[in-house]
Amino acid sequence: MEDKLRVGPAKTSAAGIPGVLHALGFAARDRALLPLLKVNQTDGFDCPGCAWPDPDPEHRHVAEFCENGAKAVAEEATHRRCGPDFFAEHPIADLRGRSDHWLGRQGRLTTPMYLRRGSATYEPVTWEFALDLIAEKLKSVAPDEAVFYTSGRTSNEAAFVYQLLVRRLGTNNLPDCSNMCHESSGSALTETIGIGKGTVTLTDVETTDLLLINGQNPGTNHPRMLIALEKQKANGGRIIAINPLPEAGLINFKNPQNLGAVTGGVPLADEYCQIRVNGDLALFRALNRILIDRDAVDHDFIERYCAGFDDYVAALAVDRAETEFATGMPWSQIERVADMVCESNSAIVCWAMGLTQHKNSVPTIKEIINFLLLRGNMGRPGAGACPVRGHSNVQGDRTVGIYEKPPREFLDSLSEAFGFEAPQEHGYDVVEAIRAMRDGRVKFFMGMGGNFVRATPDSVVTEEALANVDLTVQVSTKLNGSHAFTGEEALILPTLGRTDADLQATGPQAVTVEDSMGMVHASRGRGSFDGVLSEVAIVTELGRRVLGDPYWDQFRDDYSVIRDRIEQVIPGFEDYNRRIQDPGGFALPNGPRERRFTTASGRAHFTVNPLTVLRPPPGHLILQTVRSHDQYNTTVYGLDDRYRGIKGGRRVVFVNPADLAQLGISDGEHVTLVSVHESGERRAPGFRVVSYDTARGCAAAYFPETNVLVPLDSVADTSGTPTSKSVIVRLEREEA
Repeated sequence: MEDKLRVGPAKTSAAGIPGVLHALGFAARDRALLPLLKVNQTDGFDCPGCAWPDPDPEHRHVAEFCENGAKAVAEEATHRRCGPDFFAEHPIADLRGRSDHWLGRQGRLTTPMYLRRGSATYEPVTWEFALDLIAEKLKSVAPDEAVFYTSGRTSNEAAFVYQLLVRRLGTNNLPDCSNMCHESSGSALTETIGIGKGTVTLTDVETTDLLLINGQNPGTNHPRMLIALEKQKANGGRIIAINPLPEAGLINFKNPQNLGAVTGGVPLADEYCQIRVNGDLALFRALNRILIDRDAVDHDFIERYCAGFDDYVAALAVDRAETEFATGMPWSQIERVADMVCESNSAIVCWAMGLTQHKNSVPTIKEIINFLLLRGNMGRPGAGACPVRGHSNVQGDRTVGIYEKPPREFLDSLSEAFGFEAPQEHGYDVVEAIRAMRDGRVKFFMGMGGNFVRATPDSVVTEEALANVDLTVQVSTKLNGSHAFTGEEALILPTLGRTDADLQATGPQAVTVEDSMGMVHASRGRGSFDGVLSEVAIVTELGRRVLGDPYWDQFRDDYSVIRDRIEQVIPGFEDYNRRIQDPGGFALPNGPRERRFTTASGRAHFTVNPLTVLRPPPGHLILQTVRSHDQYNTTVYGLDDRYRGIKGGRRVVFVNPADLAQLGISDGEHVTLVSVHESGERRAPGFRVVSYDTARGCAAAYFPETNVLVPLDSVADTSGTPTSKSVIVRLEREEA
């Protein structure tokens, strides 16, 4: 039990003076205040946190970062160090008993560390030893016996050379963090509009008449988005919040960059739809039926740009009672939302992992595209689809080739540019990679950033799967849980972060990233960090050792050479090196913004998406996994969740008071969360019940603590994303 855990009232506003003090407190603690002045500046570095786009250079604030961005910078720019002495004092068994919060607080990694076969403790080794060991292993295994994971932090340059190395070795085993977050978005968008990305710009968000924000908590996960929402409200726009949990950032925003921090702030949501978990498909089917019945559709747009409309209309049968059960919303509120849609000349739908991590996520997002197409809200100002990506450059990594199912056009272009035959067979995604490791079909695993063991589902199975691998390699800035669960041998390779200056043979190097709306810009770190290699240097050194081509040294010495080759391979990067010198960078092509749809028919597609409804057995709830306010993805900066009233702990489960009364469980009791599946029960003990205003029949708890409850084989149809937002659980009372 977390004996320091305290529970207080939830907040009804975000940011403000408390947010400023909280952010600066983290930075001061780690002596990282000065780097904050270069975050998201044209002459500085891209925030290592979220992928929300930056304003135009002339409109950037001197403090162009949010509270969680300040925490991310402080963690990376810290003066604390985690070197050989630490590992000598903490054997692998000790590391396994530590929380990721504690591990991350030990500071920046300084030296390559090696866990020998049968050893209990990591030991320091030279870079030559570490890189030679990896090269020898790669030469000895079959291509499909190796898996290469990537986190979203990796730059375009590092990701491109990484995928080139992997495909030169002969495999497409390139799982990445997209497999666990927005893979469902990419699958749905590619099928319906021909591109796996959003279609809006920051200006569109700020000027649209209506924003529908689904399954997303901007106050915690994408805090800089709140500034765009404030501008949208100032421009006369309206916001509909659709979420099982009331989120402080969508209730009221006190902007610390203006007087909002000391005045009453800006109320954001005009309508709050407290939807039942997984009810979004039912909601949008109902909205679309209402729009069709009212003839509130853009017939000209549909006729000129769309396919499948008649079949869609004929198949769209909506039952009011079933819709009310699935959504937890009265039909009158759904009608009220439809009224707001009809009164708006433009609309954008934003969403995040609250929509993408269900078995029916892809049909849900396809239904959202139907909603946008019905009123022509695609390819015009203030209108379109806005999947809000989480990690900085997770979208860019996919653009430059980090994908286990690459399109044939990309592979052909890569093969022509580098004079080899790229492998055509699809590789493993994250879940498939875990299955392959579990079954003994993988002998080598490399993680380029991230925290694989904590980001993935079915924690015990994942830990045991990694133990089956001959050699695991983690390229990391800081210690995390993945360093404690290893193969028979293991290496930790320390690397430069986004805040660090990257000095190579030709001088300081810039890298580039792509934000959530397709803008590519340069990032230049400032802080010095001796003795560790950049991700580009690590990959190119492996390429030189294993493959021997002369371009590996050229890539390491001068990253502009990498960008020249990206330009050669991938459309949209023309004049790459010159355009990143422009303040703010450049936009990649996006056909739907111009009403060009690169589907097989050349049109945007309406799709038929039958309704599926989660119906838990009596005494059970639908659990969604969520992040706390002191957390970004798997990185836990602290043990508080200020907006939800949680202080000093993380093992809590939020449940509606009416559900607690029905279950006979009191606020403050301790329970074991038990998820039930065809493959058997999974248990997570030691959770404190918190009576909370969440949707009836639903519950919420933090990940990665609850990842153990998500079975490896429970994934979204088509995308394969783990169903971390649709976990059926019961609460089993524990002894006091």
